[in-house]
Amino acid sequence: MSSSAVDFALKNYPRFVEELKALLRIPSISTLPEHAGDCRLAADSLATELKRIGMEHVRLIETKGHPMVYGDWLHATGKPTALVYGHYDVQPPDPLDEWLSPPFEPTERDGNIYARGAVDDKGQVMAQVKALESLLVATGKLPINVRVIFEGEEEVGGEGIADFVASKPPELKADFALVSDTELFAPGLPTLCVGLRGMIYTELEVRSSRTDLHSGVYGGAAPNSFVSLAQILAKLKDEEGKILIPGFYDDVIPPSAEELATWKKLPFDEEHYRISEVGSKQLVGEKGYSVLERTWARPTLDVHGIPGGFTGAGAKTVIPAKATAKVSMRLVPGMTPAKAFALYKSFVEKIAPAGVDVEVRLIHSGDPCVVAVNNPYIQAATRALHEVWGKDTVFIRSGGSIPIVGDFDRHLGLPSVMMGFGLPDDNLHAPNEKFHLKNFELGIISLIRFMEEAAN
Repeated sequence: MSSSAVDFALKNYPRFVEELKALLRIPSISTLPEHAGDCRLAADSLATELKRIGMEHVRLIETKGHPMVYGDWLHATGKPTALVYGHYDVQPPDPLDEWLSPPFEPTERDGNIYARGAVDDKGQVMAQVKALESLLVATGKLPINVRVIFEGEEEVGGEGIADFVASKPPELKADFALVSDTELFAPGLPTLCVGLRGMIYTELEVRSSRTDLHSGVYGGAAPNSFVSLAQILAKLKDEEGKILIPGFYDDVIPPSAEELATWKKLPFDEEHYRISEVGSKQLVGEKGYSVLERTWARPTLDVHGIPGGFTGAGAKTVIPAKATAKVSMRLVPGMTPAKAFALYKSFVEKIAPAGVDVEVRLIHSGDPCVVAVNNPYIQAATRALHEVWGKDTVFIRSGGSIPIVGDFDRHLGLPSVMMGFGLPDDNLHAPNEKFHLKNFELGIISLIRFMEEAAN
């Protein structure tokens, strides 16, 4: 497996870890306006790094929100062009009291690096950058042409890059996309993600009166926005996990028999998943489907928060005039965000209790996708991963959503190689997020070998 680029990466790996820590110290929380400067600092840091390692035409591309980082190297005549994608923004670290070490002071512990953004997605972005550096510095060139685009709004819907991709700019002309924002199915098991669920994220608002009312004076006559909201939510899904919106499942394309057969062979322990990952008394969901089917290939509907009313200490006997719920649906191949939202909105308006007004708002959305495994770039990735990890690559889907992958397919016609190096217990979006340091090292080497294989 030895190559000059791999040798360079192994020799410089301690420095790479320190440079990752520097990026992790920047609290680039895209959803909080007070961290807009930190998001720009993270973008500037990545741009500076791309320039330092020899990438060309490096610049920030402004959006209505946080800037994107662009760079390219296009001197591999006759070779394919990769569009390397990642994101530098992170989720808020709350609840802070559950972190064992400060979320923006990266800490090494038990072979892992702990920090917000460690695996989602700064650690994986840095694996991409360090693979490029190793190739450029050790060999003076890249084996394939590369365009890099890093965004700062993935955690808040990615609207800026979605608009950019939809405009089909020449900066994104490529043969395939390389996305490192996924995980291994199990430790030490090389994995390529070939399917993602899409999503729609919504707000459902119920208004029951002109202003908050005294429950003693008006209780029994005035409608209660929270009760009405609860009644609506209860009618969206039954106790067995089936979504009750008429027509919601009509366009679902199920996985093939061959794909289901490969999933059954994966090293999946349902009890370990329930206890160690979910931490619940039992698992729920649609009957007749395995856990992997329910999380990878079936639509879902979840409630994320219900702000409003009185939640302070003590008592306040108020009938709230307004109640809001944040509701999302994960979509699977065959479904479209536009149709799913239209069906949902129509159903909510139909089942709303008498005496209240409802408003259903779409916050952001993304398309589901499945990538064919017989394209040459997936095959090159399979060869590279086998060489580095010493095991056959497994193909999985992810229950999560990376909206940009659907955008790359729909607008640019690009298949995505989703080669990520996280682990199922890395706590992305949760306290004590981590990245296994050996996976950071092997991820860099895998990306080097992939680019070398993609040139063949």
